[in-house]
Amino acid sequence: MKNDELRICGLTAVRARFDRDPASITRLYFDAPMARRIGAMCSALASARKIYRCVEPAELEKIAGSVHHGGIVAVVAPPPDRIATAAEAAQWAERRESLVLLDGIGNAHNLGAIARTAAFFGVPRLAIASDPGTARPGESAYRVAEGGLEFVEVWTVVYIPAFLRALAAAGFDVVGAATQGGKSISGKGRPGVRDPAAPWALVLGNEELGLTPETAAACTRLVTIPGSGRIESLNVSAAAAVLLHDLVSGRRGR
Repeated sequence: MKNDELRICGLTAVRARFDRDPASITRLYFDAPMARRIGAMCSALASARKIYRCVEPAELEKIAGSVHHGGIVAVVAPPPDRIATAAEAAQWAERRESLVLLDGIGNAHNLGAIARTAAFFGVPRLAIASDPGTARPGESAYRVAEGGLEFVEVWTVVYIPAFLRALAAAGFDVVGAATQGGKSISGKGRPGVRDPAAPWALVLGNEELGLTPETAAACTRLVTIPGSGRIESLNVSAAAAVLLHDLVSGRRGR
């Protein structure tokens, strides 16, 4: 497998890519049970003179680089590297488009799960830190996202605190998720926000350390999900789902 190629595994993720951009699939591999379910894909690839092949399980595992391939692997070009700047922040604010920003999320499964949740709620983009330890949208993230990464743009941010300040200056409600010390979410969306129709940016920190002090200081407000106190916090992808529901339902309820 070439370094400039991405493997998308699992029928839901592959079908989402096929529905959105069939021309981006350069090769398709699948096992015998899957062959009966993907006739339309194979016909399209045949018409485009692309490679599609039924292979033995051992070969499919080798192609996927994982046993978790779900019986099908599509080989595509990796997503473009988009660098987010203050100019993009201003354009998104003008269109009132919200986003999720991940500061130090290192687990690709969490990235995929958050992308799936963002797509479910109609959030158009994710922004991730450029730090080398940050999870990138690779094979594991695409598999866990179950097609979500086909509907969410992924942008890279060079320095998170400065970008958050640019978002705030552009009119975003910059909401930092804090394990403790933030205002409790209300279940009513965005009480106290000066312009309820303003776009928001949900900021989620590292799985173990949470938000850095610099990132927290750059948010316009911090929120905390109330719990029983027996466990300090939710997994970051679960927290993202709770907070996104609160933010999205708050906007739709107005």
